[in-house]
Amino acid sequence: MLQLTDAFARKFYYLRLSITDVCNFRCTYCLPDGYKPHGHSNKSFLSLDEIRRVSRAFANLGTEKVRLTGGEPSLRRDFCDIIAAVRENPSIKTLAVTTNGYRMARDISKWRDAGLTNINVSVDSLDARQFHAITGQDKFRDVMAGIDAAFDAGFSKVKVNTVLMRDVNHASLNTFLDWIKTRPIQLRFIELMETGDGGDLFRKHHVSGEVLREQLIRQGWQLQIRSRSDGPAQVFSHPDYLGEIGLIMPYEKDFCASCNRLRVSAIGNLHLCLFGEQGIPLRDLLADDLQQDDLMDRIQGGLSRKKQTHFLHEGNTGITQNLSFIGG
Repeated sequence: MLQLTDAFARKFYYLRLSITDVCNFRCTYCLPDGYKPHGHSNKSFLSLDEIRRVSRAFANLGTEKVRLTGGEPSLRRDFCDIIAAVRENPSIKTLAVTTNGYRMARDISKWRDAGLTNINVSVDSLDARQFHAITGQDKFRDVMAGIDAAFDAGFSKVKVNTVLMRDVNHASLNTFLDWIKTRPIQLRFIELMETGDGGDLFRKHHVSGEVLREQLIRQGWQLQIRSRSDGPAQVFSHPDYLGEIGLIMPYEKDFCASCNRLRVSAIGNLHLCLFGEQGIPLRDLLADDLQQDDLMDRIQGGLSRKKQTHFLHEGNTGITQNLSFIGG
């Protein structure tokens, strides 16, 4: 089988596929004023057939893991059909979604039946009032019920994404640890990243994940070995805890050395990095099954343009205006 490889010998097994830009939450660090269409409508986003074709091309190029992202991907009415379409590819072993969780309690069993294998939920606080203040939605109990429903539906582990913010949740590690002690949750703290619109927020709230890493190591947590299709988190486990802790620290030296993931946006552009480039259009090659070879050639050829690092540590925020494209 072909394998996507760039000029720095990095191999790419992981695709993050955005299926909508729309989100119904208004998180302070992401979309504080709510979603703005910017000229896009629901009809502008990749269709089910386009998603089927692009996922097939990546599967033929060695992709083992696909994560459906947004915006909020579950806002798509054809979400279960999208899951099933991606799972048509037998080489894709892992199909994950990153969600804000507000529809999980109602729909998680349908997602699993359609073929979803892994789930990430965004939860930035375990305090209902603070959760409301961060997200603009009074949905904390709904999200917690959704996590319980995921376990009831047969998921053996749930990943929870928490954006690490000074004076918001950075001092709440012990509260989070208590929560995961008896639950198979991998809690992933994600360092706040500076974006084009978020400079003031970044300077006010950024705190390095190293602070938590040092605390975890002092408490006996141990770093786990990373597999080739895993995301960027450094994952720690502890014999006394059923859950795990992950740290995603994009400002750390050599963060990009282990990059194994590519992104396709909801309007069909291939992004080699979250930061710093406009994207390579794929949509003109998604109209017909007969274009598969050309589509694969364009994806492979685009990798020659992938840079060695994101240059975040040099203050480059690229073209990313907010964090809605990260997708967890």
